[in-house]
Amino acid sequence: MTKVETSKFGLAPSLDDFAEIAEAAVKSLAEPFQSLAAGVSVRVSDVADPETLEALFIEDPYELTGLYSGVALTLEQHSAPSTEPAIVFLYRMPILDEWAQRGDVRLDELIAHVVVHELGHHFGWSDEEMDAVLAGD
Repeated sequence: MTKVETSKFGLAPSLDDFAEIAEAAVKSLAEPFQSLAAGVSVRVSDVADPETLEALFIEDPYELTGLYSGVALTLEQHSAPSTEPAIVFLYRMPILDEWAQRGDVRLDELIAHVVVHELGHHFGWSDEEMDAVLAGD
């Protein structure tokens, strides 16, 4: 029996790999969005915790690929700034699952899509504005 060449495909991307890809997506944003996004933390975990899923009324953790937690810049008040940190959560296993099911997008593109969508909540963007940023308009 011949040995199957497995190194061609490499290992599954780790949480750190996802964080690196997400950081690259943020750095690819045009100004002033890149600078404004610098204050947003990105956290990657395999799936959302049970409390988050319950709060969002989601039963299947694979239905949530990302989440923004914080106050949108459009709602921030300079006289009474929010003390809640701005965080984008990425969920590795649901993203990998979507990537495998779709088969029509590179993983880095899908991660960038989720990152931009969640940052869109931080910036107060509409869905149309998020789509324009993702399309490079």
